[in-house]
Amino acid sequence: MSGAFLSLSGLTKRFGGLTAVSDVSFGMAAGDLISIIGPNGAGKTTLFNLVTGQLPATAGRVAFKGQDITNEPPQVRARRGFGRTFQISKTLTALTTLENAMVGAFLHHRDLAAASRRAEEMLELVGLGARAGIKAGNLTLSERRRLEIARALALDCSVLLLDEVMAGLNQTEVADVIALVRRLHREGLTILVIEHNLKVVRAFESRVIVLDFGAMIADGMPEAVLSDPNVVEAYLGRKRT
Repeated sequence: MSGAFLSLSGLTKRFGGLTAVSDVSFGMAAGDLISIIGPNGAGKTTLFNLVTGQLPATAGRVAFKGQDITNEPPQVRARRGFGRTFQISKTLTALTTLENAMVGAFLHHRDLAAASRRAEEMLELVGLGARAGIKAGNLTLSERRRLEIARALALDCSVLLLDEVMAGLNQTEVADVIALVRRLHREGLTILVIEHNLKVVRAFESRVIVLDFGAMIADGMPEAVLSDPNVVEAYLGRKRT
């Protein structure tokens, strides 16, 4: 994985006697889109927390643009260009949609006007421009999900991590988010997506990594991965005979 834009080497996280992530290694080139799938409890969100610094690794290494960032805290990684959403929405409900997006923009745009402009641009990008003055607590679930994406993008991120950003959305809303993610990918953003909806994974037409009990059991393109017997057993359930 020498020369990878983002690389994980032997990444491991233990909580006492429980190994949540076990010896995970893979690399990403700039502009890659990778879906992370696996059954509940497979270690997907824990892996994201290791990549973004929310949790310290028990063992292994995270490197970004050739530099070891394994021990850097989340705020330093954010400055390097890591933006993320969370499985449970973390919008600031008492603030407006615009103010929420500005929280991300302030990382690199300390001037109020500049931060506001950056936030407005990202809200327009995700389709929330007309909702800028609405309190975030009054947004729909779909709008809150897109607001989290806008806030991450407002960081001027170069790596975007999306943790089940389409969970709970209807088919139309899912299609809108798929289109947004594909657009960001076409524009060169490096993206990691945790996703349970296999139709979404197929729609991305890009690399898929499967975790089971914290370990990688498959890595490849969707059709090959989703027909792998180990994946069928671990993620889709045993085939009936």
